[in-house]
Amino acid sequence: MTINWFPGHMTKALRLIEANLKLCDVVIYVLDARAPLSSINPSLNRLIGERAVVYALNKADLAHEGRIKEIADKLTGERRAAVTLDSTRSGGAKIIINKVKALCREKLDRYAAKGVKIPLKAMVVGVPNSGKSTMINNLAGGAKTVTGNRPGVTRGKQWVRADEYLEVLDMPGTLYPKLDNQDIAVKLAAIGSIKDEVLDMSDLAVRLVDMIIGIDSGLIGKRYGIRNEELGMRNCGQENHDDNSNREIQNEVQFEEVTQIIEQIARKRGYLLSGGRPDLDRACMAVVDDFRKGRLGRICLD
Repeated sequence: MTINWFPGHMTKALRLIEANLKLCDVVIYVLDARAPLSSINPSLNRLIGERAVVYALNKADLAHEGRIKEIADKLTGERRAAVTLDSTRSGGAKIIINKVKALCREKLDRYAAKGVKIPLKAMVVGVPNSGKSTMINNLAGGAKTVTGNRPGVTRGKQWVRADEYLEVLDMPGTLYPKLDNQDIAVKLAAIGSIKDEVLDMSDLAVRLVDMIIGIDSGLIGKRYGIRNEELGMRNCGQENHDDNSNREIQNEVQFEEVTQIIEQIARKRGYLLSGGRPDLDRACMAVVDDFRKGRLGRICLD
């Protein structure tokens, strides 16, 4: 499966972002904590340029705490701040307001010296389904934007007052115009940034299980009651430095091995077809759903 999905409305969204950036003091860049680095869109980076940015690693409750802290630290720098949060938790997004104010302190102080109180303006961007609208509603203390657990819910721009010192502009989610790196594409598909309707969900599940075993094989074993020997004590996630022909052979072997693991999952869960054959499609959907809902544990794919 090769993933390359960039619907037409996203081209319009990028133009909308470019046209409105000049109105904004800061960008709130919402990243999915389960794949935060893969959520950074090079097209958005070019548009943002040197403007101040607060990276919000959202859905942190579903990701490995230590790893996302490491990534947040790396993203922090001059005119850059990073926070981890769960925007579904009441008040969880308030930390963003403090970071925005800190990055724009000079402007706030300048206007305060003149006796003028004006709100800062922030643009909220990110890949689809990263939780932008939920985070804005959390900031505003109520349902101000339309939300949904699927990509493509937000289609136009919307200003929302989040604080007496902050107004935020909710923008549509945008993907890479071209997903050249298929590892990144798989991670984006796994977190739900790409519509399931355009994916081969069985292939996605195989590649997702392969990544998770490479991170910690115990996560799959614990969830589905599969022993280490049944997992083959594999370490699928390690990079192979052999020549291209050997790499292709190893990839084929890995695909077959992971497919056998999914067969084990189907049997353990009782997902069987006539004749006792494992229902691989059902098992694949269950694995993807378990990952997305955090049932496999707190995982960061990056």
